[in-house]
Amino acid sequence: MARISGVDIPGNKRIEIALTYLYGVGRSNAKVILQKAGVNPAKKASELTDEDVGKIRRILEGNYQVEGDLRSQIGINIKRLVDIGCYRGLRHRKGLPVRGQRTKTNARTRKGPRKTIANKKK
Repeated sequence: MARISGVDIPGNKRIEIALTYLYGVGRSNAKVILQKAGVNPAKKASELTDEDVGKIRRILEGNYQVEGDLRSQIGINIKRLVDIGCYRGLRHRKGLPVRGQRTKTNARTRKGPRKTIANKKK
């Protein structure tokens, strides 16, 4: 099992899919990384040599922000929006959808489970 950027890559999957276990690397980025490294994307992660893993690691460290660095960068960006008090920052602060989605219905992922309010007697 290879270890890249502090994450164990699953050995039973194709390397193209296994790279997506890294935060910040999706399918398209994985294809580009493997093309630059000259590694066959159809290979299983367990079949990679140490040399191949080293190439992939060097490309990731040099050109991409992944895992902890990316998470902290995103956190800093959100904190900046909250601090300056812009609309997006207020939505982050309240835990509501940030990108213009409706909230009368839906938005349960951001709002959490429904809180039932009892009716008043009529």
